[in-house]
Amino acid sequence: MTLQLEKVTKIFGNFTAVDGLSLMIPEGEIFGFLGANGAGKTTTFRMILGLLEPTSGQITWNRQTINYSTSPYIGYLPEERGLYPKMKVKDQVVYLARLRGMDKDQAGKEVDRWLERFQIPQYKNKKIEELSKGNQQKIQFITAVVHQPKLLILDEPFSGLDPVNVEQLKQAVLEIKEQGTTIVFSSHRMEHVEELCEHLCIMQKGVPVVHGGLREIKRSFGKKNVTISADFDLSFLQECAGVLKYKKTTEGMTLQVEGEEVAQTLFKELHGKGFVRKFELEEPSLNDIFIEKVGASYE
Repeated sequence: MTLQLEKVTKIFGNFTAVDGLSLMIPEGEIFGFLGANGAGKTTTFRMILGLLEPTSGQITWNRQTINYSTSPYIGYLPEERGLYPKMKVKDQVVYLARLRGMDKDQAGKEVDRWLERFQIPQYKNKKIEELSKGNQQKIQFITAVVHQPKLLILDEPFSGLDPVNVEQLKQAVLEIKEQGTTIVFSSHRMEHVEELCEHLCIMQKGVPVVHGGLREIKRSFGKKNVTISADFDLSFLQECAGVLKYKKTTEGMTLQVEGEEVAQTLFKELHGKGFVRKFELEEPSLNDIFIEKVGASYE
């Protein structure tokens, strides 16, 4: 079930939120959306879900238009969390699962399974407002996946979570993907996208500025990073030809270079100067690419 966006545009008055976006999101993959606030990510999600009508262009899933008939197969975790504070956890999730077409007993079993999975079965009969922010987020996540959707849209799923909870949620996302669900998610954290996604799209002011497979995007960027730890001053390296950026670290230096051949030159320059603990050539990070393409750091 491929999700396809063809020349999708959304205009609000004089403001173009999304401008001619064309994407194909393969079945059973995790696809990442990146972009600063106002880039058009949430508007795109709402159009995919059918909550907003595109001004022009077409969105299809498995060559069908998304509407109420496809609703039972789609899960959505909105960026603005929206649970009923006075409702008990289990009642809340079962109610939302039934809206997606699940029967009450099946939904109840799934809720219990997920609460065990997240190690919070004791909260089953607690009101939502009695839970910590992190646990409320876990419940919100459960409401998005309880009906075992085939397409799952997660808008900033990890924001505001501590590292332990982030890890739990990440593992859950990977398990759902292994079961064949297509997952589209946005995140403020580059490392989450690098870790989870095979394909991604970086948006700026409603337009995709980078789009494709993560590996290919990194390879085509050309520039590389070199991390060096040494027992002597490395400042002289910043003058070498082909060094584009450099940053001193507590153990040495990180440099952005034009290509692998520059790294080779740097390696030769170090020879005979003293003890080198580490010399590592790496692909550029997604953050490097984002800064280059969008002109600012994501955070």
